[in-house]
Formats: sequence, structure tokens, C-alpha cells
Amino acid sequence: MGRGIGWTKASRRRAGVSSRNAAFHDGALAGVLLSPLKLTFSLVLGLAALLLCAWILDWTFVFKVWPQGIERLRELLAHDLEQGVALAARQGAGAGAITAPANALYSIVFEATGVHDMGTQFANGAALSIPDTVIRRSYVSHRESIDAAMVGTQLLGVRAAIVARFAPLLLLLYSVGAADGFTQRAIRRACGGRESAGLYHRAKYLQVAVLGLGGVCLLLWPGPVRWELCVPLGAALLGGLASVQWAYYKKHM
Repeated sequence: MGRGIGWTKASRRRAGVSSRNAAFHDGALAGVLLSPLKLTFSLVLGLAALLLCAWILDWTFVFKVWPQGIERLRELLAHDLEQGVALAARQGAGAGAITAPANALYSIVFEATGVHDMGTQFANGAALSIPDTVIRRSYVSHRESIDAAMVGTQLLGVRAAIVARFAPLLLLLYSVGAADGFTQRAIRRACGGRESAGLYHRAKYLQVAVLGLGGVCLLLWPGPVRWELCVPLGAALLGGLASVQWAYYKKHM
């Protein structure tokens, strides 16, 4: 009788372990399947937040700061477009490497939503229905703000394309810094040195700040950007922080 009870308890424990393992595998599988959706959702939210910040900044400078108004914003777009096309030409690419991302972003935000076609229709002066007339009045009253948002969106796309052209330089200097850090770590361990979790984490978080905040500042800066100066300096700083990070990596390798 006691043996039967023991077998029953053991079988229940095995069943509980099996159910937990099954739940773990199901959760892991769901995480793998949902991770692309989570990444896509995060990227869309990040892009929307970046666009909103760019629009607010552009509206502030166009209507409150710049005497030239939207013409100043168009000058910035022409300036960065010229620099981007010249950079792409030096790298052996055509102007489409810069204009295509800007046009794609504009198409997603304004053409896919119908705002671009709406402005074209209202500009033709064709006869409109009563609802379209109401929409036209609202569009006309906010036309300058919409135009500033359109130009600002193209400017953001151009600057994002320029930053992407510097990606090989960022990867190269990060790789050099990481290799230097691993070399320093091996030398220090051979000489009886110690790792530092504090320095490791500080360098890691500073890299995130350099890439994140630095990239956002370059994309949203309300003035001409000296790309040949700002991006290489940021890449050199990133490489130095990578060297410090991996030089004090604590885990055994």
C-alpha cells in the first residue's frame, strides 16, 4: 500500500516536471516567433517618436526662430543632400543611395496616408463635395505646418542615409577597439591583474549614449552638420569605449 502511494507521488512529480518543461519550451518557442514582431513594433515606435521630435523642432524654428521661415529648412535640405550625394559618389554609389531613403520615408508618411494626394487635389481647384470642402479648409489653414513637416521628413531621411554611409567606419573602429581591449585583458590577466565590472558597465552604457544620443542629435540638429568631423569623432570615441569595455570584461573566455 505504501509502495503504491510512493509510486503515485513520484509519478505526480514527474508529470509536474514534464508539464513545466513543456510550458518552458512553449514559452521559448513563442518568444522566438514573437521576437521579430516585437522588434518591428519597437522600430516603428522609435521612428514615429523621431519623426514627431523632428516635426516639433522644425515647427519651432520655422515659426519662432528663423526669419526666413520654411526657406531656411529647404536650404538645410539642399545643403545636406549635396553633402550626402558627394559622400556617396566618393564611396562609388549614386545619388539614389541618399535620395531613395528620403523618398521612401516621405512616401510612407505622406503618400501612403493620402496627405500628398490631398494637397495635389486641393491645389487643382476642382469642384469638391461638402466633406472635401471642410477638409480643404482645414488643410489650407495648416498648410505651412504641413509643408514644414514634409520638408523636415525629407531632411530626416537624407540625414539617416548619410549616417548609414558611415556604418562601415563605425564597425571598423569598434572592431579595432574591441581587439585592443581583448589584448589588454589578456596581458593584464597574464600579469595577475584584475577585471573591473564598474568600468566595464560604464563603458558599455557610454557606448549606448554615444550611438543613441549622438545619432539623434545629428539627425535632429537644426543647422548644417559637418559630417566629416562629427561622425569620425564619434566613431573614434566609440572605439575607445569599446577598448575599455572589453579590456575589463570579467567572464572567462
